[in-house]
Amino acid sequence: MLQMKLCGDLVLREKCAPVTEITPDILKTLDEMTQMMREQNGVGLAAPQVGVLARFLVMMDPDSNTVYKMINPRIVEFSDEKCTMEEGCLSVLGADNLPVFSHVSRPAAVTVEWTDENGKDCAARMSGLPGRIVQHETDHLDGVLFIDHLSPVRREMVMRKVRRHKR
Repeated sequence: MLQMKLCGDLVLREKCAPVTEITPDILKTLDEMTQMMREQNGVGLAAPQVGVLARFLVMMDPDSNTVYKMINPRIVEFSDEKCTMEEGCLSVLGADNLPVFSHVSRPAAVTVEWTDENGKDCAARMSGLPGRIVQHETDHLDGVLFIDHLSPVRREMVMRKVRRHKR
């Protein structure tokens, strides 16, 4: 059974290796990650969050409930327009054992390319929540957390809540 890695675990700061072959283990992990994401009321989960240093993730479009299983996702285009939205993370928990949230500014839309679980090459332009989620989750694959996009003051406010969780 997969276990969620929490803020402070060094695996969350590692850059993930590309997937060279879609193996039964990867497919099983994608399925388990999807189940875990749903059980925790999340909308995305990247492999390093469960201790796997490989470039794959799962995410859900909250509007359509479509689940994407993305292998080697790459954001190939970012819009010039920015958008600020509240973000949280299943790996960044507060004292109540729930994600800590903060407003993050990111491009309003992105174009992402990936390979799906069947080995098919896919591409999509994503904006709104799906665009936000794919940026957040692909950041995880490069060892970046949403708190890295915050001002030092906002980041310290979030980290204070995280430290209370660890006590």
